[in-house]
Amino acid sequence: MTRFPGGHLWCVSHPEVAIDPGVPVPDWPLSDQGRARAMALASTGWPGPMTRIVSSPERKARETAEILARGAPVEGHPHLAEIDRSSTGYVPHARHEALADALFADPDISAAGWETARAAQARAVAALEDLLQEPCPADLVIVGHGGVGTLLWCHLAGRPISRVEDQPTGGCVWATTLPSLQPVHPWRRFEALAPAMPHPK
Repeated sequence: MTRFPGGHLWCVSHPEVAIDPGVPVPDWPLSDQGRARAMALASTGWPGPMTRIVSSPERKARETAEILARGAPVEGHPHLAEIDRSSTGYVPHARHEALADALFADPDISAAGWETARAAQARAVAALEDLLQEPCPADLVIVGHGGVGTLLWCHLAGRPISRVEDQPTGGCVWATTLPSLQPVHPWRRFEALAPAMPHPK
């Protein structure tokens, strides 16, 4: 396997979205607030110019990736999509949280027909392994979702699947080193991380 010469793997979760029960969840765009937060992060100069950016196919993730890329190419990977919740589609917030709690509590059992946490984790790990087949000039940024991003973090950090590891809110980043994939920090909000992020040279 070809590995990177050194840098970081950054996993970005999309920020706030415009919720519309009449639109399939994967097609939801960023809200004005989410777009503003992503633009504020991009304005710091992060990520740098020598960065490979790969996005989930879902609209909210693609929009986040395009903002962060600032005109640079953005790749897509189908297996970085969020946990498949098509069995229920949109559900009110309280119901969504209850189902998410159940999903993380028992990773091998489907919550109301949702993709299991174990299956989603395996899919995300396979996607990362696929991406690591190609060299990168510096950092790799994956732009996706809180649920599947948390499952990938649990795998890389050697932690059991648990919602304790979940992001505090949308619009967060976790990081590992490359090529060793050693954890650097868990989920942090854009605003907490931005001051420490490098600016392009």
